[in-house]
Amino acid sequence: MRQQGAWLGAWLWAQRRTRHNVAPLRIEQLPKWLLCIPLLLQWLWLGVRWRSLTLPSAANPGIATGGLAGESKGECLAQIAARFHSNIAGWRVVAPGSDARAVRSEAGWAYPVIAKPDIGWCGYGVRQVADDAALAAYQAAFPPDAAFMVQAYVPGPCEACLFYLRWPGARHGKILAITLRHAPFVVGDGLRNVGALLAIPRLSRYLPMQTAATLAYVPPNGAKFVVSTIASIRAGARYEDVSALGTARLCARLDAMARSMGAFHVGRFDVRCASVAALRQGRFSVIEVNGAGSEAIHLWDPALPIAAAFKGVFAKQAMLFRLGDAMRRRGHRPVGVIALARAWLRQQRLIGRYPANN
Repeated sequence: MRQQGAWLGAWLWAQRRTRHNVAPLRIEQLPKWLLCIPLLLQWLWLGVRWRSLTLPSAANPGIATGGLAGESKGECLAQIAARFHSNIAGWRVVAPGSDARAVRSEAGWAYPVIAKPDIGWCGYGVRQVADDAALAAYQAAFPPDAAFMVQAYVPGPCEACLFYLRWPGARHGKILAITLRHAPFVVGDGLRNVGALLAIPRLSRYLPMQTAATLAYVPPNGAKFVVSTIASIRAGARYEDVSALGTARLCARLDAMARSMGAFHVGRFDVRCASVAALRQGRFSVIEVNGAGSEAIHLWDPALPIAAAFKGVFAKQAMLFRLGDAMRRRGHRPVGVIALARAWLRQQRLIGRYPANN
């Protein structure tokens, strides 16, 4: 607690120093505990106001817990109508006891492929695997009582997150935010190895996740070396809000896909595409669909002041409760507190057992 108090004092001091042209902290730099405290307090207040702590779970009745915690990624993708499957990266769920190599072979995908948990969060346990041996090693390291996914690799190189909302009864929904995910990378100077190049505040947290061979590698001068399969902020990635680049064509394409999922009203579609121009034209491949619990990650753009970011996060949580209430008035009951807690605890326990990323 003393260390946390010292960190909070340093943060408040840094905010006061902004008037002296000292760069302020951003929401992406906050430790998880400090970020969660105000969000939890607001959630409790909203729960009292709307007479249900789990009301947002009613927003997407076709998804377990509405997508707040513990939902199956495979089941979410499966809800998208077959006519849109050309817009989805191919996937198969590997049930406990099945052979992932046989599943991949039957699907007909060439390597590399992506292996990732069916119940996941923040990219934990996601790996790009290069051959049968690597896939077998992933399965051997994966919890034997849990399912995981094998997914066709979409090279991109652009990865974006589209936050979607449709109010109950509305004919069409809209994209509230578009965020580009920039995977963490270093640029070689021909002298220093990857370990030395990673020793900067944004990327140093990723050092323990690297193999000894990777840390010792010296990239050529000017060469870009990507250090993570996942473009997650916890691994040093950077999020960029590009909502202004949305087009009617992109929104129409995503809206049609989302409406094909039935009673799906809010969530985030994670997609990969060849370029931002291709995305604007509605040409993308969905790699994940996340429900009500998904983060509006455009608020993690380091260009956004911390006060504005928190304002956006608070607004998003308030919107979830209003949406849940609208669905409750239509006869959909939110999941119980105990059931949601069990789903969240199971998810957290699984995360601690997943293989490391690469």
